[in-house]
Amino acid sequence: MSKIQFVDLQAQYRGISDEVNKAIARVLEKGDFILGNDVSRFEDEFAAYSGCKHGVGVGSGTEALHLALMACDVGPGDEVITTANTYIATVLAISYVGARPVLVDVDPETYNIDVKKIEKAITKKTKAIIPVHLYGQPADMDSVMAIARQDKLKVIEDACQAHGAEYKGKRVGSIGDIGCFSFYPGKNLGAYGDGGMITTTDNILADRVRMLRNYGQREKYHHLVKGFNSRLDTMQAAILRVKLKRLGEWNEQRRRHAYEYNKLLKGKVAIPYESPETWHIYHLYVVRVNDRDKIMEEFNNAGIATGIHYPVPIHLQEAYKDLGYKAGGFPITEDYAKKILSLPIFPELTSENIRKIAEIL
Repeated sequence: MSKIQFVDLQAQYRGISDEVNKAIARVLEKGDFILGNDVSRFEDEFAAYSGCKHGVGVGSGTEALHLALMACDVGPGDEVITTANTYIATVLAISYVGARPVLVDVDPETYNIDVKKIEKAITKKTKAIIPVHLYGQPADMDSVMAIARQDKLKVIEDACQAHGAEYKGKRVGSIGDIGCFSFYPGKNLGAYGDGGMITTTDNILADRVRMLRNYGQREKYHHLVKGFNSRLDTMQAAILRVKLKRLGEWNEQRRRHAYEYNKLLKGKVAIPYESPETWHIYHLYVVRVNDRDKIMEEFNNAGIATGIHYPVPIHLQEAYKDLGYKAGGFPITEDYAKKILSLPIFPELTSENIRKIAEIL
């Protein structure tokens, strides 16, 4: 059979190429490459889509987290609680502001942060909580928000894998104090390069982020704070405006593919759990298996690409040995890291592809 990619970005482009090419040409003709018209238009459109008052385009999802922490006055000496099972960018952003990441193990069903373990991790130094909506499923935000309000902590949603996901009818990025999104090409809403977005309904936080992303200025050459060069490119914003119109449809297609996988794999491997309180958008379709290396080899021989998200937990990374965590500290995260396997999922995937993948598995 023909090869099955993990994510087929070429197939997506073929379906929208005329609109994308016109959007790119519009920017080239106008020449407003930095913070141009398409950036402000996309910021407004994405904010409205997410149910927020403000959208602020930045250079990447990592930068969204970094600048969100700075806007929330998190800095040296502070602690930020987050999940042990996440991409390293979540934790790197905490390090960038000089704060200490404090990790919490995951819920065994959702793979998201175990909210029952958050309170034990809170100290006098705790300043914020970063729940990660991992793989496209929202975390238990009611519990996170209740804990945060009780202890007067900021909540920064890492929604980098969850564009359009919903928790009890509310879009992620609109529940905490501030939301962070990545437009890395493989995301459900992906650019053709790096890009990110911060969403919030707080006027002060939005104003801080706008200054921080653009050299700390509101007015050119008048710098109020020490800022950064972290701006969403106008070209990427123009492309994302084309894609945003299709995001709901694409998310529905991913959900249909996930349910088809579920029917074929239920009882054979540990399939994803979808909380009844959430609308999961399946950025990734992750199963748990034994003999993962052997299974991945079989897929590779059949021309099917798979992935592991993530093979080495944060606390066991060489870069974070200074945190002092040891093997065995987060048993669920560590166990799952040996077993999780991400199968191909993208809107253009066919039922024939899914049946073949399930058959091999």
